[in-house]
Amino acid sequence: MQQGWLSNWLVKHEVIHRSLGFDHRGIETLQIKAGDWDSIAVILYVYGYNYLRSQCAYDVAPGGSLASVYHLTRIQYGIDNPEEVCIKVFAQKDNPRIPSADSSCADRIDYRVRADKE
Repeated sequence: MQQGWLSNWLVKHEVIHRSLGFDHRGIETLQIKAGDWDSIAVILYVYGYNYLRSQCAYDVAPGGSLASVYHLTRIQYGIDNPEEVCIKVFAQKDNPRIPSADSSCADRIDYRVRADKE
């Protein structure tokens, strides 16, 4: 499976994760542990991923784990097709704690929540 720049960077810096490849739009997707999410969110913010485009959660399987999915975008003026990354954070139902990008990391990062104004 082909790895993207983020997965390669995380391997180089010995951050445990699992590359899930690329989706149908070519967006790199990674699976990480819940305890690593706040650190990886800060890393992504430092690399310019300053916009939380969407966040959702779902049951992976009946009686199985839970997943929280984050789509982060690198917003820059003058760029029509911004870079995006997808992070999937898994947690067991018996301990379903996943740090939020907009609460547990709030003192370190400031993801912009944009209201479309047309």
